[in-house]
Amino acid sequence: MNSQDKRIPEDIAPEVLELASHYYAAHTQSYSASELVAAGKEVDIPAEFIQQAILDVQARHKQQQQQQQRLAHLRQRLLIVVTGVIAALSVWSAWTYNSIQNSNSRVEAAWAQVENQLQRRADLIPNLVNVTQAYAKQEKELLPLLIRSRQAYLQATTPDQKVAATVQVNQAIDHFRDYARVNPQLQSSQLFTNLQYELTGTENRLAVERMRYNQAVQAYNQKIQSFPNFLVSNILGFEKKEFF
Repeated sequence: MNSQDKRIPEDIAPEVLELASHYYAAHTQSYSASELVAAGKEVDIPAEFIQQAILDVQARHKQQQQQQQRLAHLRQRLLIVVTGVIAALSVWSAWTYNSIQNSNSRVEAAWAQVENQLQRRADLIPNLVNVTQAYAKQEKELLPLLIRSRQAYLQATTPDQKVAATVQVNQAIDHFRDYARVNPQLQSSQLFTNLQYELTGTENRLAVERMRYNQAVQAYNQKIQSFPNFLVSNILGFEKKEFF
């Protein structure tokens, strides 16, 4: 069975006929060089001019096709470059976000440690109240000051509020120590001595945790404010943190 007798599947027959019609249309809409020469003779155009015109037109079309191919290649390369830049920016943005977020997490963790020590100091105030009630009954200002300072800290919810409440706690403790310095009976109390050790230990730990927190804040602030990180931090809402 020759190629002409070979059966064509029904599902591709419409596509074959459509493509063949395009070929036939292209064939019927084209001319041979001899046909163009013959047409030129009808209007008194010499054959050599027809041949030269054919060469020039073909050369121009070929040049146009080459230019179109170069433009297509240029667009393709440009698309590759743009895609690469976008991909690189995406990777860099994700890495920068993770880096800033890690720094932010370290700040939050450091603040949690500061809060632990602040809470520990506030929890010592009831013991100071007991000592005051036992040895400083005549001190009318000290007892309310201690109670108010602890209540202020317990009611604080945000870091700024807790920092402000800590100022009251510090003032109350300082007032208690000032009174203890001029009260020999209070200084000789074992309960007061134990409280002094606990206060000193808590304040030492607080100083260490405050230092670590401030170091974490400094590293975080430097990271979000440096170029080009601030391009990402500003968009994503990372804000500068205050030192404690």
